[in-house]
Amino acid sequence: MRYSLFTLFFPLLLSACHSHIETKEPVDYVNTHIGNISHLLVPTFPTCHQPNSMLRMNPGRHEFVTDRMAGFPLNVPSHRQGDVLYLMPYCGDPEGLSPKTQYRYDQEESTPYHYSVFLDDYGITVDFAPGQRAALFTCKFEEIGERCIQLKTTGKGEIKGEKNSLSGYDTYKGTKHYFHLEFDKTPTSFIEKNIADTAVLCAQFGKELEQLGIRYGISYISVEQAKKNLNKEINDYNLQALAQTARAAWNKALGKINVEGSTEDEKITFYTALYRSHERMINISEDGKYYSGFDGKIHDDEGIPFWTDDWAWDTYHALHPLQIILNPKDHEAKLTSYIRMYEQSGWVPTFPCVFGDAHCMNGNHASVIFADALCKDIPFNVEKAFEGCRHTVLNETMIPWRRAPKTELDDFYHKNGWFPALAPGEKETVALVDDFEQREAVAVTQAASYDDWCIAQMANHLGKTDEYNFHIKRAFNYRNLFNSKTGFFHPKDKNGKFIEPFDYKFSGGIGSRAYYDENNAWTYIWNVHHNIADLINLFGGNKPFIEKLDQLFVEGMTTAKWRYYAVHPDATGNVGQYVMGNEPSFHIPYLYNYAGQPWKTQKRIRMLMESWFRNDLMGICGDEDGGGMSAFYVFSALGFYPVSAGMPYYTIGSPIFTKSSIKLDNGKTFTIIAKNNSRNNKYIQSARLNGKPYNKTYFSHKDILTGGTLELIMGNRPQKEWGTDNNAIPPSEGTKIKTK
Repeated sequence: MRYSLFTLFFPLLLSACHSHIETKEPVDYVNTHIGNISHLLVPTFPTCHQPNSMLRMNPGRHEFVTDRMAGFPLNVPSHRQGDVLYLMPYCGDPEGLSPKTQYRYDQEESTPYHYSVFLDDYGITVDFAPGQRAALFTCKFEEIGERCIQLKTTGKGEIKGEKNSLSGYDTYKGTKHYFHLEFDKTPTSFIEKNIADTAVLCAQFGKELEQLGIRYGISYISVEQAKKNLNKEINDYNLQALAQTARAAWNKALGKINVEGSTEDEKITFYTALYRSHERMINISEDGKYYSGFDGKIHDDEGIPFWTDDWAWDTYHALHPLQIILNPKDHEAKLTSYIRMYEQSGWVPTFPCVFGDAHCMNGNHASVIFADALCKDIPFNVEKAFEGCRHTVLNETMIPWRRAPKTELDDFYHKNGWFPALAPGEKETVALVDDFEQREAVAVTQAASYDDWCIAQMANHLGKTDEYNFHIKRAFNYRNLFNSKTGFFHPKDKNGKFIEPFDYKFSGGIGSRAYYDENNAWTYIWNVHHNIADLINLFGGNKPFIEKLDQLFVEGMTTAKWRYYAVHPDATGNVGQYVMGNEPSFHIPYLYNYAGQPWKTQKRIRMLMESWFRNDLMGICGDEDGGGMSAFYVFSALGFYPVSAGMPYYTIGSPIFTKSSIKLDNGKTFTIIAKNNSRNNKYIQSARLNGKPYNKTYFSHKDILTGGTLELIMGNRPQKEWGTDNNAIPPSEGTKIKTK
């Protein structure tokens, strides 16, 4: 048989082409639709933006299965908190376009750097690519009719049209969101359709236009600054080029972690979680200046960018610790921003947003963020941070969701060491307490204890002995609510008596908010992040602690699911009474390491990741909260987790990947190798750190920064001798109050 050169070389050529096609970069593993259908409450969104950028775009719809969208916001100023300036393309009789027009949509394609969708009622394909403070849309028209672009504000605002541009502002929660927008074609006319405080302007382009380019810049300073931001980032209408720039930014951010040896779905889930871990905080400095919602003024950033949009109750657990590893320089600016917020407002915020402090949930966990950075040698003004945190916890009310000076409830706490609870049916006596959120008495006490511990760490660093002694004593206040007869943290009234009768699953109303927060007493057993050793001591040792922890994962709902979730809608991702779908639970599977049974952590953490974090539309089991839950998965998939933010240690779990490499800003690489790793081989048989035998169930932040390798030998049966010695246990504050 004779062979032509084509016959001989075509298979090689095909193989080479196939190899090229299969080569993926990190951003290619991101599936922005994971979690776009919620289990109960809020879904994830296919956010299109550059990492931690000021400008973000979510299509104006709720869940993936929603049949309508309201249009395309020019910006989403805060994760899950409002859209501004809706762009609304249209084709047809202009009389049919109104500010309330809704779109059916199809063929949605989404990546972090490019979004595309077909509006099937009007025959329009819309594409989007993001810059940092500017972006591009293109609209392709297929059907017959007048081509229109309508822009409307979501609040009180102003929109002006001139030549080929629109400019103005929208208002959200008192903050103006300025914009300057330009078309690549000049409209034939502008039509105002203002309704009440909503500004609406429609630009018409005739019936022949096939494609329209739209570029725009945003600003929190002025329209002029928005135009500067646009011209600085985008000087044409080349959407593909801008998308490639955004793609490169994402590959740089996501490429700091390289993973090998898992399924394709696991890589997709991992890099999607890492993508979501770069949605907040956001850098809102503009040419060296920034608008602060904390005093309503424009400031010079003095060379340190201003960052905001952070919900500390959600992010202190995992997102901030992850960003300390990946982006330490940016973290310095975030800490400086928190200090500026205190200086400008008089309080350290809890949920800083573009418009100021949203002040949600309970506790003031900025103190945790500061303490964690301090122990990991991230530089910031410790004196000023200490001043702000101490002033805030001693003078601001601890009442959940309230920003106000302290009340009689706070004076009671400062005197007695617990937040007083009300019995069921007992009338509220303090007007400031929210009817829905209520007092959250146990959660507030535990949060305050942790915050005091973190402030004590700053005081110790500064050599402030009296202040250290004051706060370290208060760091043990959680003890005041521990019921040794039941093994739960149990609310007390103002007379020091436990509230009775009491149901640890259902007492406290929706989300158990009279006593806990979003979760019931089973979750709050473990909410003593800074002192797991003392928690074990309260139980009377490892055995009863382990028994309670085991029971958590098998304790039933004792009622129909619909009844249970009617009371606890945040408690998604249940495994028994364990709640994977809410932040207070993240650290709990790792607590076996503290009681001498690390193999149970290895078993449980794998089961949780495999069950509740998947490459599908319901692949996240709770409110993702702008990176809070995703950062938990990033850590856990790598094989370790920061149980006690404020201590420079990570607790070892069971990695999904056979090899993970973290590229550090200092030029070094920290590598985790899991030999023989597989779905069944999830148990650590032995370990080596930098070539030396390693029997501890934790390692230090310094171990990461100095580079090196943690090598784990995995097997399909528990190795019940590894990591069980007393010196293997991760550090805690301890069982005795150590004053100086």
